[in-house]
Amino acid sequence: MAVRDAARGPPGPGRDEETAALLFERAHYRHDPCWLLPVRPRLCLACMLELLPEPCVSLVRKKHVLSCFQDALLRHASLVMPLVARDQRICIHFISMLFELLCNVEDGSVTDLCIEVLIQLTTQLKLEQTIHCLLDECHKELCNMPSMQGSLATLTLLGKLVDAVPLLADKLVMEHSDLMEHLLRGLVYPNEGVQASVCYLYGKLYSSPVAAEMLSGHFREKLCPLFLSTLDGAQTKELQINCLGLLRQLLKYDLFVSLIMNKSALAESTEGVEGTPGKTSLPLVLKKLLLSRDETLQVASAHCITAVLVHSPVKHAPAFIHADIPEFLFEHLSSSSEVLVWSSYNCLILLAEEPLFFSKCHTVYGIESVVRSLQGSLKMNNTELHKQGLLLFAEILTRQPEEIKLFTSSGICRDAGRALQEAVRSPVLEVAAEALKAISAFLRKDHQSTPPVQYRELRALLEAMLSRCADFSQTPLSRRPLGHASSRDSGKAILRRGKFLLSTLEGFRNACRLAVEFQSEPSAQENPFTAPSAEKEDTLEAFSEFLLSACDSLCIPMVMRHSEQATHPNLMEVFLSILHSLFIIVPHMKEKFSKKLASSSFIRLTLELKARFCSSLRHSALNQVCSSFLYYMILNLLSAPEKTEPLSKEELSVVSTFLQHGLPHISSRNPESLAFLSDRQYMEKTARQRQYCILLLFYLAYIHEDRFVSEAELFVAVQSFLLSLQDQGERPPLVVFRASIYLVSLCQDKDRALDEAVVSAIRKFLEDIPDLHLVYTHHPLLLKFFLSYPALMSRFGHRVLELWFSWEESSYEELDDVPSAGQSPLPASLAALFHMLRSSPSILLILLDLIYSSSVDTAHKVLIVLRMFLRRNEDVEVGGLIRGHFLLILQHLLVEHGASPSEASGNLPLLLSLLSLVQLKNTSEQELDSMAMKLLHQVSKLCGKCSPADVDILQPSFNFLYWSLHQTTPSSQKRAAAVLLSSTALIELLEKTLALTWTKVDSPRTELLCSAWLLTASFSAQQHYASLQVHQTLSVDLDQVLKVLSFPKKKAALLSAAILCFLRTALQQSFSSAFVTLVPSEAQPPLAPENTVLAPLGTSQVLSLVIGLQNLLVQKDTLLSYACVGCLEALLDYLHARSPDIAFHVVSQPWNRFLLFTLLDAGESSFLRPEILRLMTLFVRFQSSSVLSHEEVDHVLQGAALTDLSTLSNTTLQALHSFFLQVQSMGLLADHSMAQTLQTSLEGLTPSTSSAQPPLDMLYLGGVAVSLSHIRD
Repeated sequence: MAVRDAARGPPGPGRDEETAALLFERAHYRHDPCWLLPVRPRLCLACMLELLPEPCVSLVRKKHVLSCFQDALLRHASLVMPLVARDQRICIHFISMLFELLCNVEDGSVTDLCIEVLIQLTTQLKLEQTIHCLLDECHKELCNMPSMQGSLATLTLLGKLVDAVPLLADKLVMEHSDLMEHLLRGLVYPNEGVQASVCYLYGKLYSSPVAAEMLSGHFREKLCPLFLSTLDGAQTKELQINCLGLLRQLLKYDLFVSLIMNKSALAESTEGVEGTPGKTSLPLVLKKLLLSRDETLQVASAHCITAVLVHSPVKHAPAFIHADIPEFLFEHLSSSSEVLVWSSYNCLILLAEEPLFFSKCHTVYGIESVVRSLQGSLKMNNTELHKQGLLLFAEILTRQPEEIKLFTSSGICRDAGRALQEAVRSPVLEVAAEALKAISAFLRKDHQSTPPVQYRELRALLEAMLSRCADFSQTPLSRRPLGHASSRDSGKAILRRGKFLLSTLEGFRNACRLAVEFQSEPSAQENPFTAPSAEKEDTLEAFSEFLLSACDSLCIPMVMRHSEQATHPNLMEVFLSILHSLFIIVPHMKEKFSKKLASSSFIRLTLELKARFCSSLRHSALNQVCSSFLYYMILNLLSAPEKTEPLSKEELSVVSTFLQHGLPHISSRNPESLAFLSDRQYMEKTARQRQYCILLLFYLAYIHEDRFVSEAELFVAVQSFLLSLQDQGERPPLVVFRASIYLVSLCQDKDRALDEAVVSAIRKFLEDIPDLHLVYTHHPLLLKFFLSYPALMSRFGHRVLELWFSWEESSYEELDDVPSAGQSPLPASLAALFHMLRSSPSILLILLDLIYSSSVDTAHKVLIVLRMFLRRNEDVEVGGLIRGHFLLILQHLLVEHGASPSEASGNLPLLLSLLSLVQLKNTSEQELDSMAMKLLHQVSKLCGKCSPADVDILQPSFNFLYWSLHQTTPSSQKRAAAVLLSSTALIELLEKTLALTWTKVDSPRTELLCSAWLLTASFSAQQHYASLQVHQTLSVDLDQVLKVLSFPKKKAALLSAAILCFLRTALQQSFSSAFVTLVPSEAQPPLAPENTVLAPLGTSQVLSLVIGLQNLLVQKDTLLSYACVGCLEALLDYLHARSPDIAFHVVSQPWNRFLLFTLLDAGESSFLRPEILRLMTLFVRFQSSSVLSHEEVDHVLQGAALTDLSTLSNTTLQALHSFFLQVQSMGLLADHSMAQTLQTSLEGLTPSTSSAQPPLDMLYLGGVAVSLSHIRD
């Protein structure tokens, strides 16, 4: 009793009002305290069982009690459920009581509360008897109900019960099948609430596959038309939603889809026929819902359309298309609802599988909506929306018929391209991958042909695509601990990269295909709306060049990088087809592009692909692409080769034929290819063509430095191939033989020679060829090959050397200018040639013939090469060999072209230059042998037959003659001078040439005049010295000589020096030479009696000459200074012998002092220059103290005493020694200490004390042979 009292709560008026409302006071005292909940709400379940059926209790209180019970169920299920389930009878009674309340109450809120409590109890009790009880009650209620008016609550309960316990659907259909009839009654009952409940229950029943199968007949026979009619006539949103929910469940099954769509088709076919009852079409109903302004209904309608189309787009799409549903779906793409847009995308993707979708021009109508929607969706963060939009766009672009233009304006096309640019830049890989597919479909001619073609936009799109792929391909693979899982993840990452790269390449291939197709469209060549003055960027040509550049800089590196990790045949097929198409797209660059590909090992790559994937007739598409790529690349390389002659059209035709037949059958690895090439058995035509292809591939690979085949094995294989051709009596195409010779030359082992049989075969093949240039390939080893075998050298050495030099790009003039051989290394080709020349000097004779007989350019190259060889190989004695051969050439020339040798050969000057070079090689004085004397005679004879205008012949000839006179012993000089003086024609030529010095018209080059004056001076000196017989005198106008020296030409220092050398010789001979006759000018008056002592010079001429010499000295040119001082010495000696007063007068001029100090102003030790020492010696000798005082002489001596004499040249030492002797002899040293210093200096001044390198006496200065000693002394 104490417990029961405690359960009742505190007595009296203080009792809790809420607890009082929950307890049934009249009966609560009888209830066991266990039924009272220990937590709030303080509800007694026993009281609840007695209170709810009591009619005198208000509905409000009952509702409150139910609400508190529901709250307790939710919050304290663990306390409530054991109480309810402790006695099954009580549980069933409780449910029956609640169901009775549900059926008898009209208040909707109480009804809903009862349904919720019943559902909670049923689901939480999980007692089958309880569920059966509830189902029986529902069944009984529906069966006993005369009208469907009060069935709403029961139907709602059943629907929610089946929703809460899905297994009840099967039981309900199997055990209470007659309920279906009541449901049909409810569906036609004119109350949309009842209809909504029925549809909801049907939806839950059809959600079970078992129940749906059992109800299939029910649906076919009874439910289908009623349901479609109900859906069509639904007005409330609840009914519309529940109908669409039932429809979604039905549309999961192909049977129901077919039934519904067939009914719809029947309804459409009978629509408008008189007497036919109205039927409902699902597409029209869904169309009506799409037109509603309710977003939920629009989305649900789109989902239902999608659910129908999923079963068979081809079968069911036409009905929706005929209902114009695509039009409204396109309109919904502009919605701000992501769900609606996504649903519309799905519908349209499925509709796009039906051709009628395109033929009805729905895509033309909706493409702008798609583009705008895509642009808007890409600004959102919904990745799935991005993917679906791009998928729809790609489907439309792919399936759109070519005859129906999709983009009706260039603006839409431009916006589409920009949207794709933004999409492909997405950081989400799946979105970018979908964008790539759309780009591939977008790059179609019919999509881009709307004028003007926007090449700039296409370029930007491709750049974005390639950039995205490049970024992804360079992303490092995730680094995880080593293991099987890590390897698998890495493999998946590589596979993803491969797929992404493949999609990128497919897009790029479509761009290339677009460029190829536009080549035949004149309107697509450039933008017709571009201003004439604007840059032509929007042209097909610029776009094509961009494709080539992008492939070179991006596609090729990406594919090569990926192929290091994995090689996929499909990817390589697309890649090679791109390279192939680029040959067509940019025809003016195809040769250059082919060379770059070949030098990047693409021949090797393609052959490896064929061997790996295309053997045994696998991957035929890849094999075809590889063969086509190799075919065009080979033809491009052969059409514009770098190291050989291009093939003629006929030869290219032959090559094209055997390439087309042979390349598809090559799918073997290198060892098998070499074995096949080495096979000497009888070869059928097809097999021989394969051999030709293999050989040509190896040849082109080797030319471009891709040596992927063993040289030793290839060497043997090519020999066997050549012998096989000989055995079968075949003559291979010229290009094949060219390849064979080249490969044999390059692969020949250093210590292993070809068999005589092979050499003989090669010679026979070569003899049948019209000219060697047809099979010549420029390479040092090929030259070595021809020059290494006497059988080949004797027959083809001359021609192969001529071809060698004609193909040499450099003339090596920059190397020829280097004075020392060790300062600059030789190029490899030149070093190889020099090695051959050293090992076989007889090759020099061929080169000598080339200088004479080949073109001027070739001969010039040969001359430079020979010159360098002779300079760099002084130990090789070839002078006699060259001179003897040249003598024969010269004799032959004079016999054939004696009258005018200048017409004989344009290369004769080069031969003469080489002869001079050989002469230059003799640095020491040597006796002239009989061959040298013959050459002197022939060259002088040649000169005599020329005119002064033949400068190119005379210049090297004069150099040779001058050199021969000065680079030999005195006895040989006498003999050489006698030979030359005997040539009357030569002397006459010299006279004519010298006379051109002072003429402005027809004046030869200054170099020839220099050589002529030097030769004349040399002849005169030798004749006078040895009293040689003169056969022809040479006349010179002395006045013109003096005039030229007084007014010298600009930049003609060497000419002035040569003339001074001649004048010095004449002065030394006192103008009494038997060889040279000095004739006065016709305008020169007779000399006055007082001037006859200086004849043939006059006083004014002497003074004018002195002034001229002073002016020339001021130029400070070393060679010219030597000549001036020497001429001044000879002049003063000449004057002193005839009139000492005039000589002293000339020396004592104040201008001489100014001249001396001007020369000394060149530097601190300038007084030690030889020409200045000689000039000071001259002033001391003639006692000209006004020019050089005693103090100044002492200063010079002191400076010399402080100088390290061992560093001075012999020429300087000699000049200094002469100066000291002259000072000592003149008694200018009064000081004893100075005399002692002079004596010490004289003892130290011997030539042996000099450590300076003695200068070369014979030089080439501006193409003129000059002897320094001749000019100086």
